[in-house]
Formats: sequence, structure tokens, C-alpha cells
Amino acid sequence: MTDPAGGPTDPVRAWRSLAGTCVLLDGFHALKHAVRFGAEVPVAVAADRAAALALADGLAPDVRDTLDALLAEVPPETYAALVPRPHPTAVAALAVRPPRAANLDTLTHTPRTSPVVVLDHPRNLGNAGAVIRLAAGLGATGVVTTGTLDPWHPTVVRGGAGLHFATAVERLDVAELPPGPVFALDPEGEDIRALKLPDDALLAFGSERSGLSADLRARADHLVALPMRPQVSSYNLATSVAMTLYHWSLTGGATVSRASS
Repeated sequence: MTDPAGGPTDPVRAWRSLAGTCVLLDGFHALKHAVRFGAEVPVAVAADRAAALALADGLAPDVRDTLDALLAEVPPETYAALVPRPHPTAVAALAVRPPRAANLDTLTHTPRTSPVVVLDHPRNLGNAGAVIRLAAGLGATGVVTTGTLDPWHPTVVRGGAGLHFATAVERLDVAELPPGPVFALDPEGEDIRALKLPDDALLAFGSERSGLSADLRARADHLVALPMRPQVSSYNLATSVAMTLYHWSLTGGATVSRASS
């Protein structure tokens, strides 16, 4: 890590100058994934640099050299002061958030080869992060949230393990949703097992508490239901998204190969 004049940069000073404008990557796995998918990472720190690189040797040899160049060692107490919830791997970094315009270009580009997941007024930050991780893993075009939840909140990024950089993530109003047929999950909908979900679908999921909003329901082209045993009231949001994306992948969606760690 060097400053513009070519000398060494103080990582703590760099961190404090960027903390209000960058995305917090909390933990080794978040940094690993962000680097894999091309994130710009101006500063990364570790309380034990050798241990972090040993993790890279075992879990991410493809980005080991990049992490070697990025990581600066800081005392454990300094690391703990920089992040609100110190991660067990004692690694953290700051990344530049992708431009909104670039994400919107990805979401609206046609023809799409994989669905966009729409979370309608989600409430739980951890659930939103888990959904983004699922969407990245199954090759969705992106994840859109409506309502007040910030999909780039540090808790969401932590839950997504840095995979925000592997898919397009934005907050939009219902009126701004990308083009494509909307398949909205609803207990009264058609059994998903009878359907083939098109690659350009918008797969919409209501909030954990109140289900689909009136605006999203009015925008829906199809109501779709997941199979569920009688007297079971609901699935976790991330579980519903996983089931739906997996169904898409089995009925004509893109082939998903086994990924590295």
C-alpha cells in the first residue's frame, strides 16, 4: 500500500479518511469475495497478517497474491477500534461501492439471461444479506429492494459475505423496477412446480411480516406459491428465495457449477 508519492501509506489514516464513503468488508471471506469479483479495495487490514495469508493459501489461492499486496498489519486493539463488530478472522477492508448507473445498466439490460430478485419492503438486514449471497451463488442478475432498508448497510454486506460485488444490488421504487414479467410469491398463487420461470423474470418476495405490498401485487403478472405442508405458516425469506432460484435453475436456467471456497 503506497501513497501517491510512492511512499508507504498509514493504513489507519487511510481507513479513517475513507470510512464514511466506502463499503465495509467485515472478515476474510467478505474481502476474498469482493476481490474475486473485481472490487476496488483502497485499504485492508489484519490483526495477524500471516494468519490471514494462511487462510488465503488454504481457501483462496486465486487471490492470495492480491491479498498479500493489500493487507496491512495493525495491532489487535487498533483493528477492534476500526470495525464495530470485530470478525473472528480479524480481517477488514474498505471497498468502493459500484456506481448506481452501472448497476442499473446491468439490471435493465435486455435480453437478461437470469432473473432479478426483488425484496419488497424487507425488514431484516441479515435476511437481505443472505438473499444477496444466494443470488450471487445461483447467478441471478441482481437483487433489488424496495422500501427503506439499505441493501448496502454494513450488516447486509456482512450477511452477504462480500458477494454484493458479484451481482447488481440496488434500492428502487416499484415504479422503477427493471423490465420483465413479475412472478410474485404468494400463498394463493399457482404451485411453482407447475411452472417454468423465464430467464428475464423478476422474482418478487414480500416482507417477512406483511407479505407483498399493494404496489408490488398490482405490478405482478403471476402469483406463485412454494410447496408447503399444511399448518406450516411460512418459510424464512432467504429459504424462499433459495427454493425459487433453485427451481429456476432446474427448469431451464443457467447451469451453476460448483464454486471454490
